[in-house]
Amino acid sequence: MEHLYHIHGMTCQGCRKHVEELLSGVEGVSSVSVDLEKGEARVSMSSHIALGRFEEVLEKDGGRYSIHKEKQAVEDKAKMKKENRGMGTGTFYCPMHCEGEKTYDAPGDCPVCGMDLVEEQQLSASSEEWTCPMHPEVVKDEPGSCPICGMELVPKEPDLSAEEKSYRALRRKLWWAVTFTLPIFLIAMSEMLPENPLYDLMHQKYWNAVQFILSLPVVFYATWMFFERAYRSISTWKLNMFTLIGIGAGVAWIFSVLAMLFPDFFPAQFKTESGTVHMYFEAATVILTLVLMGQVLEARAHSKTNTAVKELLKLAPNKAIKMVDGKEVEVRIEDIEIGDILKVKPGEKIPVDGQITQGGSSVDESMITGEPIPADKGEGDRVSSGTINGNQSFLMKAEKVGSDTLLAQIITMVNQASRSRAPIQNLADKVSAYFVPIVVIVAVITFGIWALWGPEPAYVYALVNAIAVLIIACPCALGLATPMSVMVGVGKGAQNGVLIKNAEALEKMNQVDTLVVDKTGTITEGKPTVDTVGSFDKAYSEDQILSWIVSLNRNSEHPLAEATVIYGEEKGVTSGEVENFNAVTGKGVEGSVNSKQLALGNRKMMEYAQASLSDRMQEKAGEFQNAGKTVSYLAADGKVIGFVALGDKVKASSVKAIRELKGMGIQVIMLTGDNERTARAVAGELDLSDFRAGMLPEDKLKELERLQAEGRTVAMAGDGINDAPALARSDVGIAMGTGTDVAIESAAITLVKGDLGGIVKARNLSRSVMKNIRQNLFFALIYNTLGVPVAAGVLYPYLGILLSPMIAAAAMSFSSVSVIANALRLRSTQLD
Repeated sequence: MEHLYHIHGMTCQGCRKHVEELLSGVEGVSSVSVDLEKGEARVSMSSHIALGRFEEVLEKDGGRYSIHKEKQAVEDKAKMKKENRGMGTGTFYCPMHCEGEKTYDAPGDCPVCGMDLVEEQQLSASSEEWTCPMHPEVVKDEPGSCPICGMELVPKEPDLSAEEKSYRALRRKLWWAVTFTLPIFLIAMSEMLPENPLYDLMHQKYWNAVQFILSLPVVFYATWMFFERAYRSISTWKLNMFTLIGIGAGVAWIFSVLAMLFPDFFPAQFKTESGTVHMYFEAATVILTLVLMGQVLEARAHSKTNTAVKELLKLAPNKAIKMVDGKEVEVRIEDIEIGDILKVKPGEKIPVDGQITQGGSSVDESMITGEPIPADKGEGDRVSSGTINGNQSFLMKAEKVGSDTLLAQIITMVNQASRSRAPIQNLADKVSAYFVPIVVIVAVITFGIWALWGPEPAYVYALVNAIAVLIIACPCALGLATPMSVMVGVGKGAQNGVLIKNAEALEKMNQVDTLVVDKTGTITEGKPTVDTVGSFDKAYSEDQILSWIVSLNRNSEHPLAEATVIYGEEKGVTSGEVENFNAVTGKGVEGSVNSKQLALGNRKMMEYAQASLSDRMQEKAGEFQNAGKTVSYLAADGKVIGFVALGDKVKASSVKAIRELKGMGIQVIMLTGDNERTARAVAGELDLSDFRAGMLPEDKLKELERLQAEGRTVAMAGDGINDAPALARSDVGIAMGTGTDVAIESAAITLVKGDLGGIVKARNLSRSVMKNIRQNLFFALIYNTLGVPVAAGVLYPYLGILLSPMIAAAAMSFSSVSVIANALRLRSTQLD
């Protein structure tokens, strides 16, 4: 027997594998299959095993995971959704990608670097809710009256996202910190005034007590999270920027408290002329406040890095008009089912993916394809969710709903790519691994040197400069350098119809020196039309030839087959029932119609069917092939009896795109399964000197491997099932968004519009992102390389320059913000 359970607590593939191992170890279990995405476990067992047995095993493992029956899981999910209303999507990740693509289901801090987890923007149902102004606990999905007081319900204000809540909480804490830090700073700075007027009010030791009291809300409320993160980083030995901040500011504050309470324990070097010890309450609180301000600025700047996804989310409509028995009924998007007939009025967003069944209009697809000119759509044309209808109404049939729509898939792909790691990030990771321990050692050495050889008061100089070293060092900027650029770049690509599956593809695209392209559907429109149907045997009329061609091709999914079927329907030919149908990859199709053994395809298909081609037949076909047409031969009972010539126009954008790619130094090679003459005609139109014809899927794969063996970095662009092996093998696979799902799944980059102009955009995007990453890494590395020595005081013997810990804190905070600000410049990059 088999049972389906819901597993809660899994966040990565490692979790999935571990849960499988735990459940498989239960006696009586024969097999376990765990689905991470669905959070489900299918458990096969020889006899029933109580749920409690599985719960016991997971509890012994530490209680990280929980298991429920399917019904209970649904109820728990609904309950959690209600309780967490307004908490966000439930998917959070570290902006520095410390644990790769690992995600969390609640907001918090990254256990490695301590940074605030970022909420992933997701497409979800956001239907309007209604509430009572007198009883806000009443929430309904539709308007009506309050069941308590009878008042009319009003639309409910949308809940804040977790990202916005986090930002507002930080901003509130910042105002508290500034409110208490400012008087501390003014009291401390008054010591620089001759005959300090504050001392006329009360003695300095009492002002020190005032500073202590004012510092308590700053340390224990507004910025306490920094010390929690620092403690956690030390206890787990995952040292990060908060380790340095916690040690630096903590030492300054604790030193001041001890100096205030026990001044006699300190040597004379630490004391002022009045006999009190130098206090650093202002240094500690100003440092913490400046770091907090940096966190606030960073949170606001970071929210702009996923602007592209937010803009895509805005495209998703909440409601649609469904035709029911000839009447218009307004329904929620989540209630639309495949096959429903929907009406789209002028100016409305298209609710789901589908096909126009009646009417037509112009559709603005710029938000998905990046193409500014609206596309004309008519009956039979497909339309995508989120695109905007022009000035005419039409009816459409829903074909893809929910997470299957193009818009949802784009958002998912952008999110996944934003969380992925680029290989160049490994450099930053290696540096960061040693960075914090080295900085702590440098701080200790700084203290020792100043204490032994510094001017009087030597210990004061030693303490201040050691704190400055700890505070100015910022591994955060180094860690953010790559992921911020990747996130903004991936979003920019999505807005221009270039979907990046992972950051590695984005980086490799900049290294590509050879582009291999398929012909049909990639260089050409992929919508061939029948030019001529001919007969080689007088015993068979052209109508009979066409009838058999249509009969065979009704069972084929090839674009050429579809063109002949449409042509046959237009001509009104009748087709027969096909028996023993067989598609021979890269060659053609065969089958039996009315006891006639038929074979249709290219020259290799005729060889496969053992049907010989005469010189006259090849010469006749050559006339069409020289004009760029594709010729398929028809054989009956081992004898070639006719042919069909089809034309496939070269896309208008292909010529320009190939010219621009060649101008970038990229060698473009066309591989096609078509014959030599047709391939040569197309290559001539595109000014391509390098092409291969008659290529089977395995031939394309071997050609790619040969090019890679020569040391080339190869990108492959294609749109068909037969391109999938080559797309997967290439360094960068590029799929046309108009192609098959298999091709898109095998590729690292998908071009929504489906033309070679998208490759130019992808190349320009990759170049801009990699340049931006290198700038960020340079800024972060040079900042720390120069900042730490200056904070240590190396310039003091020559120029008398020392760096105040407060200035160091300001510089450290703004270094991270500057990295994000530089990454945001990618939003204005021109990809065309």
